[in-house]
Amino acid sequence: MVTPLASIIGSGFLVLGPILDTSYGKYAPLVMAALCLGAYLFGSAIRFNIATIERNKNNRSLLEQRLEVAASWSLAFAYVISVSYYLNLFGAFGLSLTPAKGEFSANLLTSALFLIILLVGWAYGFSALERMEKASVSIKLSIIAGLLTGLIFFFTEKVLTDGLVLNPPEQTGWAGVALAFGLIVTVQGFETSRYLGDNYDAPTRIRSMRYAQLLSSGIYMVYIGLLAYVFPRGVLSLDETAIIDMMVIVAPILPVLLVAAALSAQFSAAVADTSGSGGLIFELTQNRLKPKHAYALLTGIGLLLTWSANVFEIIAYASRAFALYYGLQAAIAASSALRNRQFYLRAPLYLGLTLLSLLIVVFGTSVE
Repeated sequence: MVTPLASIIGSGFLVLGPILDTSYGKYAPLVMAALCLGAYLFGSAIRFNIATIERNKNNRSLLEQRLEVAASWSLAFAYVISVSYYLNLFGAFGLSLTPAKGEFSANLLTSALFLIILLVGWAYGFSALERMEKASVSIKLSIIAGLLTGLIFFFTEKVLTDGLVLNPPEQTGWAGVALAFGLIVTVQGFETSRYLGDNYDAPTRIRSMRYAQLLSSGIYMVYIGLLAYVFPRGVLSLDETAIIDMMVIVAPILPVLLVAAALSAQFSAAVADTSGSGGLIFELTQNRLKPKHAYALLTGIGLLLTWSANVFEIIAYASRAFALYYGLQAAIAASSALRNRQFYLRAPLYLGLTLLSLLIVVFGTSVE
């Protein structure tokens, strides 16, 4: 359960609160609930595939096999973009409490991190990258618990002093829906249970994903519920480190803790996805493209994104990439359900999720 939970509760926690509060105002918890529900439904398709593969390893249709290959390629590509997302957040948060903060300096730090990961991965391979990834999940979750505790006291004070606010949404209608499409990556990470088959059986992986999604959804709902009604509109500007400006009002110690959590979480996640992308590409090219060459490709794309797009744009790109992967997994589940004559619930659900993922890929937008 800790493995998918560590992936779900990470970067999204740092940027999602300010984005939802600013964009959707008093309706932010409803949008958060929709994101969690959408992620849980996509997770159900992957859980169905885990169970189906375990039962029918050698009895899958040609369509399902080809969709599986396409899904693996899409996941490898999504990892490439997500590494840019993680390291750009690292750059922003790493300098956020220093005089050197700013977009140019943050991009320089991000570029340096890309080169460090490339050099280590090129020279020493996956095992060295694994050793670099030692950020403790328990420490990160403890800091989040501290943040929620501070918010509970702050929220209670606002209630007692009649200081709660109901901000109107800035994004409504189709623009609001398209923005929500572009945020799916903030609740992504549950799919890691799908790829733990060498260590855990199917029922264990299915439970780990379900429990991780339920717990993370509970944490996100409490977080957004506490955050959405305590800051008047216009008090804070929206940028990638806006959560720091919010938390300094709640408790002076929280920004330092948040930066510590951000740095460990972003670096750990970036290293994990770099390794995952390299391993997938190595496998999909049938050992023709070595992981270190995949690391070089990832670094090149990451540097291009760093210097040509802001963090919010990269979030939207990553959301669309993961939506493509989830859509392919939903299509696999739909094909399997139809083949097994599960016409009344599973097949329509997974076909609907496939269509939803295509809408996200086409129409997902970034925060302006």
